[in-house]
Amino acid sequence: MPATIIVGGFWGDEGKGKIVAYMASKDKPRIIARGGVGPNAGHTVEISGKKFGLRMIPSGFVYKDARLLIGAGVLVNPEIFLKEVDLLKVADRARVDYRCAIIEPKHCELDRTQDHLKKIGTTGTGCGPANVDRVCRIAKQAKDIPELKDFLTDVPLEINEALDKGEFVLVEGSQGFGLSLYYGTYPYVTSKDTTASAIASDVGIGPKRVDDVIVVFKSFPTRVGAGPFPTEMPLEEAERLGIVEYGTVTGRRRRVGYWDGKMAKYAAMINSATQIAITGIDKLDRDCFGVKEWEKLTPKAKKFIENVEAEVKVPVTLISTGPDIEQIIDLRKEKL
Repeated sequence: MPATIIVGGFWGDEGKGKIVAYMASKDKPRIIARGGVGPNAGHTVEISGKKFGLRMIPSGFVYKDARLLIGAGVLVNPEIFLKEVDLLKVADRARVDYRCAIIEPKHCELDRTQDHLKKIGTTGTGCGPANVDRVCRIAKQAKDIPELKDFLTDVPLEINEALDKGEFVLVEGSQGFGLSLYYGTYPYVTSKDTTASAIASDVGIGPKRVDDVIVVFKSFPTRVGAGPFPTEMPLEEAERLGIVEYGTVTGRRRRVGYWDGKMAKYAAMINSATQIAITGIDKLDRDCFGVKEWEKLTPKAKKFIENVEAEVKVPVTLISTGPDIEQIIDLRKEKL
């Protein structure tokens, strides 16, 4: 069984963590692998009212039989990784590729003090400076860190062996398309590419082994920090609509915008999207909160979904109607 990759279609914070957690509990993958930049992205998972804000461990930890792997392309902060391992009690199944580059305190200090990075809106987590050291071939690797010795593995080997056995592998990206170093709103971007192709490379799988790419979009896109935001709405309008959010990592208030069909279509094209997940449909229409069946969505919400499909030319298969992983409409059987 081939792999499925989940990525964000706007500027991050689309709800990828929830979609990964839902699919992990529903589809029971053998492996859930994390690609992306590093701990500068926070993924939130809510289960029965309890929230988990994760920065390293894959959001699919909710499925207790899955291996939780961090690909070689991901930057690792050992302190954050070990704290999450302890918090989630996943020491028996969380592993880091031995080639992962390490974020050191000096990288975080550089990230927080360099003026040009502050203007861009860096998260201050050290990812940019650590990637610079990696490019210069002077970064430490996970295999060099004694505290990680019990958590090392060869992620591509594990994933490809699982795929050879016909087992399901779920791959979680980070940030969003608009923050890609190559395709995003440069220079207001992260320190590497964030598209599905890059995420596959991060965990060591070739394009022929990827069966599905699910791009996650918010009904109202958001952005943290500086940078272009063509459909941004005034803060007063966001408050009137009840859309007040704060970044998982930075704690900064998120800017809010209206749906951007042009960007969604372009993101779907570059990511080769086979499916779309829409989150925050309950923000579009509060009467949709907690709904789990298509028939019970309001006409306004249904029309929005139908318009997205018509514009982007990709089926919407997952619709989030609230923060909990069970508050979702799953249309994959009907549409695929």
